[in-house]
This record gives sequence, structure tokens and C-alpha cells, in this order.
Amino acid sequence: MIGIFDSGIGGLTVVKSIIDHLPEYDITYFGDTARTPYGTKSCNTILKYASENTQFLLDHGAKIIVIACNTASSIATKYLRQKYNNIIPVFEVISPAVKLCLKTSTKNRIGVIGTRATINSNIYEKKIVEKQPSAKVFSVPCPLLVPLVEEGWEKKPETKMILKKYLHPLKTKQIDSLILGCTHYPVLKQIIQEKIGKRVKIIDSSIAVTKEISEYICQNPHICKSLGKNNKSHFFVSDITDQFKKTAESILKKNIDLKSSGGTS
Repeated sequence: MIGIFDSGIGGLTVVKSIIDHLPEYDITYFGDTARTPYGTKSCNTILKYASENTQFLLDHGAKIIVIACNTASSIATKYLRQKYNNIIPVFEVISPAVKLCLKTSTKNRIGVIGTRATINSNIYEKKIVEKQPSAKVFSVPCPLLVPLVEEGWEKKPETKMILKKYLHPLKTKQIDSLILGCTHYPVLKQIIQEKIGKRVKIIDSSIAVTKEISEYICQNPHICKSLGKNNKSHFFVSDITDQFKKTAESILKKNIDLKSSGGTS
């Protein structure tokens, strides 16, 4: 099966994309809700958490690992790929989004929104400029969006007002593409498109990484054969609350059996 982990439940947008585009494959998701957020943790702590999360998924039969968290993607991808070299492929959400954005952008004027930790890391700007030196990248931290999504406030007028304020500086820069640099943000994609304008192409990392996984599976038949194809999904979190379950079901648009992992360490 395909194993996916995130620091919380935002990574379920990646799960939904994979279910929508690769519906036959079995999926196991782990959200580290007891230790979220990762953005405030040290690099060593994030590496420890990412390693434990990966091992949890491997113990449940994962043949592919997907890091559905921007913070963990930026810090732990290289470490996990080295640790599990030639054992299991590891995907992350940043590089696929950058690749899709550069393919889509016509003016190379690119906006990025994300958590404060992700924006302060400059990870998107570094990767974009590395591949396209002439690109202009404009980044805006949006710290209130994650709690708004996790509280189920995506349709509230307050959320629309906050998004309008966050996106205003990017509108003045006349960007042609906007990367959603947090896996919670696809929940708000329709409102973001409305506020940023229809001429701006929204780059959804959940869709971008799904395309990359799909291509990899097609090019590696031995991996394809090892993946369960029973259309089964399992959902684990390190701490269950009623609100987590409600938000998870809102993202996936269906009822789910949310289970406790019993800890990952």
C-alpha cells in the first residue's frame, strides 16, 4: 500500500487526491496530531518524528512513503531517502509543486503562501530559482489559515476576509501562478482562486505529488505489483479528538474510521 504521513490532518488533501486519481490502490495515513505543529520544532526533532512516522507506515506494509507535510518535506526528505535507500521510494510535496509551477508559469512571476515556518525557510524560492534563475518569487506567510481549516471555518466570512488580506500583496505583484505551500490550503482553493483572481494558476501540491507517484508506478512495474489494489484506506492519528475526526471527514467528503496509533515511538 501507499503510506502517507503528516504532522496533522492537512495531509488528508494528499490522500483525497490519490484516492481520486489512483482509486484502486490501498492507502494508510498517519497524522501526528499529538505532536503537531512541526514548524516550531528543531530539525533533529523533526527528523526523529519523520523517521518514527515512516517506520509506523512500513510496519503496516507501506511500499511507498509520501511526506504530506511541507516542514517535514524540507527537512527530512534527504535523511529518509538515505536511511531507506534501495528499500522504499520516498516522495515529498515541495519538488512536485515547483516542477508543476515552472511548467505552468508563463511570466515566471510566482507567489507562494504557507505557514510562517515554511515561508521563513525560503525552500520554495530556493528550488524555483535553482531551476529557473530568472523567476521572481513573492512569498507571504499565512499563519491563521491552518487553525481556520482545522476548526472547519473554511466557509466563514471571517476566513474570506483574512484570505483577502493575505493575498493582497501578491495581487499587487501581478503573479501568474500561486503555490499552495501547505497541505491544508487545498481545502480553501476555491476561495483562494476567487480572491487572487481567475488569471492566476493555482498550484496544488497534493495534485502535483499524485501525478509524480502515478508516473513512478507506471515506470516501475515491480512496485506496482507490490501495492495492494483493494481500494482500502486506513486512517491513524497519534491523538484523536472529535474536531480532528470532523475535519478529516470534511476534507475527504466521507465518513471514516479514525484510529489511534497508540504512539509511534
